[in-house]
Amino acid sequence: MKAVATTRKLPLEDPSCFVTLDLPDPQPGPRDLVIRVKAIGINPVDYKVRRSRIEGDSEPKILGYDGAGIVEAVGSEVTLFRPGDEVFYAGDITRPGSNAELQLVDERIVAKKPESLGFPEAAALPLTAITAWECLFDRLGLTPGDLDEGKGKTLLILSGAGGVGSIGIQLAAVLTGFTIIATASRPETVAWCHKMGAHHVINHSGDWPAELGKIGFKHVDYIACFGDTTAHWKAMAEAIVPQGKITAIVESPEVPDIGLLKSKSAAFIWEFMFTRSMFQTPDMIEQHELLKEVATLVDAGRIRSTITSHGGTLSPETLAAAHREQEAGRMIGKQVLEVAW
Repeated sequence: MKAVATTRKLPLEDPSCFVTLDLPDPQPGPRDLVIRVKAIGINPVDYKVRRSRIEGDSEPKILGYDGAGIVEAVGSEVTLFRPGDEVFYAGDITRPGSNAELQLVDERIVAKKPESLGFPEAAALPLTAITAWECLFDRLGLTPGDLDEGKGKTLLILSGAGGVGSIGIQLAAVLTGFTIIATASRPETVAWCHKMGAHHVINHSGDWPAELGKIGFKHVDYIACFGDTTAHWKAMAEAIVPQGKITAIVESPEVPDIGLLKSKSAAFIWEFMFTRSMFQTPDMIEQHELLKEVATLVDAGRIRSTITSHGGTLSPETLAAAHREQEAGRMIGKQVLEVAW
């Protein structure tokens, strides 16, 4: 099979940062699907893993943690899929990724793609949808589909226009009754958050607890931080209601001062969507189930793909360009590439 991979730790400006390789076709384990990749989504984790390469390591590494494609073969214990099924998934960070012609993925973290979407539109969804779903319903403990639970209560989504925020706002809007307050700092990102379903949008670039006050909210009941955890930590501790909950997804360069939450008996919970696959947790199949629900919501017209940028066909050049856009930190929604070998 062909793949676009990194073989050394190099800057994006180096034309050898990504190279096209011919590699052996992957052979499935008992619960693996062999997926012929048709499209990939790009996420910040892609460039973070690329940057983490160790100097001197020359082992080819295939990145890519969002994909949509067609099942080509299945392992001996697979029961959920068969060859020919069109699927979408976010993969496993401990295994070769989706920037390739073929990929092995455990069936428990895959679902049939929405029938109403093409492969590029579907590839924009899995990683961010899993992350947002787990934040809202596993980490914060909200109940999907219970519209009464959130009456009179607030959910703050920090960095609402990014990939996770874009789908997180939509999921909260259709599956909960919470008042959704998103944050954004540019006119185009503010408009996008409203389009996704946010009831209010405030500016996160300054004293955003003060901005909350201006729209009538002294505190919020729940916070999903999809931006810089460290930069927002003190403000989150100030804004969270006593006995409220905060979840975050961006690794912190320093340990947050958890003591700031003590007087409020507030909870803080990390979210990492690769936890289930990395540790083969007993509930790993929950990602299959939630992706099925996301596909159902898409096909019912209740939520939409967050694709905003199509970068063409996967190649070393287009992948480097996509990483460059991610590193700039100004993405609205999701960017994708198609795979055609």
